[in-house]
Amino acid sequence: MKNFLVVSALGEDRPGLVTELTRAILDCDCHILNSRMLVLGNEFAIMILVQGNWNTLAKLEVQLRRMEQALGMTLVLKRTEERKRRGQALPYAVEVISVNQPGIVYSLADFFTTRSITIEDLATHSYHAPHTGAPMFSVNMAIGIPADMHIAMLREEFMDFCDELNLDAVMEPMKG
Repeated sequence: MKNFLVVSALGEDRPGLVTELTRAILDCDCHILNSRMLVLGNEFAIMILVQGNWNTLAKLEVQLRRMEQALGMTLVLKRTEERKRRGQALPYAVEVISVNQPGIVYSLADFFTTRSITIEDLATHSYHAPHTGAPMFSVNMAIGIPADMHIAMLREEFMDFCDELNLDAVMEPMKG
């Protein structure tokens, strides 16, 4: 049986945090399956899915708790199971760019949720347009569309929805 641990850590950004966390994982004979790491404001955030046997994950949990204060990070550790597939889902990528305005992520999430489409991954980024300096916002999503859904109809509904909100969007099958 495979054993998994989700490690979530948040703390003031400084060089070496990734090295220290990943060294602990390696030293405990565990390995990283998936991870996301980024700096938000002055804080470093990391989420890692770690795999190991029961004993090595228990050792890692103890090691990370010992390191928590020294790292100056808040850690959340949670055992989990291998993800179960929920029926046949078609993997699609969604990219949205717009002038930054409140409610973009909520509106997109609501659009997909009301159609039983899962959001597998979501990343946002605020920036200023190169020539005008206008505040811009981008959203990149990976979604799972139920296999029995009519894609052309969904795409048309999505593009109409984005037009109403003045969002520039693309929805296309994920490649490889």
